[in-house]
Amino acid sequence: MQQLVQAQQQIQLPLFEAFLAQPVLPGLKASEQARKHSQPDLFSELSLRGAPEHCQSLLAPVLRELSEEQEARWLTLIAPPSSLTQAWLREAGLNRERILLLQPRGNQSALQLACDALRLGRSHTVVSWLGSVNATARQQLLRAASAGNAQSLNIRFG
Repeated sequence: MQQLVQAQQQIQLPLFEAFLAQPVLPGLKASEQARKHSQPDLFSELSLRGAPEHCQSLLAPVLRELSEEQEARWLTLIAPPSSLTQAWLREAGLNRERILLLQPRGNQSALQLACDALRLGRSHTVVSWLGSVNATARQQLLRAASAGNAQSLNIRFG
């Protein structure tokens, strides 16, 4: 019996270590070769519910990993909530030298700005706070992400 338990523990440990070795959002970190061979899902959503400070603490590691991307392009944040200040970015350990924070101007919507940022291709990932995204908006984001060889991530706080 003890040998069976030890054998199970030995089998489970490598699986656990393999899980920990994976990036926080593996779908967002596709290599250039993987992009050429199989088109990854260019649009992702992350829905966080609960107290705002808890949602931000869950979001911090995701944004930190994206800000440390080895690619020469930007991590762009479109219309982030006012609570995501420069001080919060610093405290969360994000690489602020690789981040652009953009707000829509005039009649421009956050969706239009996100699509423009994706289409330009100067960002590896464009993170937006668009709320619920309908099928039409999703298609616009997908087309823009494909044109700019970028990833679109929509964050929903609920």
